[in-house]
Amino acid sequence: MGVDDAIKAFKDGRPVLIYDSDSRESEVDLVYHASSVTPDAIYTLRTMAGGLICFATRWSIASYLGVPWGDDLIASVPALRPLTERKLFYGDRPAFTIWVNHMSVRTGISDVDRSRTVRELYEVVKMFVSGDREGARRKFLGEFQAPGHVPLLASRGLRSRRGHTELSIALATLAGLEPATTFAEMLDRGPSLSLEKARAIAEREGLALVSGREVMEACEGVELCWSD
Repeated sequence: MGVDDAIKAFKDGRPVLIYDSDSRESEVDLVYHASSVTPDAIYTLRTMAGGLICFATRWSIASYLGVPWGDDLIASVPALRPLTERKLFYGDRPAFTIWVNHMSVRTGISDVDRSRTVRELYEVVKMFVSGDREGARRKFLGEFQAPGHVPLLASRGLRSRRGHTELSIALATLAGLEPATTFAEMLDRGPSLSLEKARAIAEREGLALVSGREVMEACEGVELCWSD
C-alpha cells in the first residue's frame, strides 16, 4: 500500500502507519485524522501503538490561538532554560506546545475523555479553516484547561522539520482534510516497534503504511505541505 491508500484511509476514517526515515527516529506512528477519533480510536492508539497520544495542527493555527512553543515557555524560567538548549540525537526542535483538556471531561485521561478533547480541538481547527478565526480562538480560550492530558503539537511544515507531526499534517493536506491529526508511536516490549514488525501488523490489519519519503514525494508542488 502507498500514499494513495493512506489518503483513502484518512478520508474513510481509518488509521494509517507512517514511518519517518532511517536517518531520523526510525519509528512508526499510528495516525488518525482527528475528525475520526472516537473512544475506540483512543483505545486502539494506546493498545496497538502504546506511545504518547498527541494532537497536531499547523503552527500558524496554534500561534493564532495564543499557544506558545513548549520550549519557549520552559525557557522563560531562567533555571530551566538549559534544559531547552539540549536536543536529542536527530537534532530537531520539539514540536510540543502545551497540554490541554476540554472542560467537559471528567479527569481527562480515559478513552472517552481524551477522545472528547481531541474532537473539540478538531472543531477549533475546523472553525479556523472555515474562516471563523476569532470564533476558533474564543472556543479554545473559553473551553479548554491546561495543563491537561492531550499534548498539542504544531507542524512547522516539511521545509523545516520532517517528523511525524509534519508528515501527518502533510498527509491530511494531501487528502484535502483539515490540518488536524492524532497519533501515537508504535512500541514493542522494550524498544520502539521495528519497521518489519509494523509491516506485519499493517498487513494483518489491512492498514496502509507509508514512509516519510513517499509522503514528501507526493507533496512535490503542494506548498501547504511545506509551510507552517
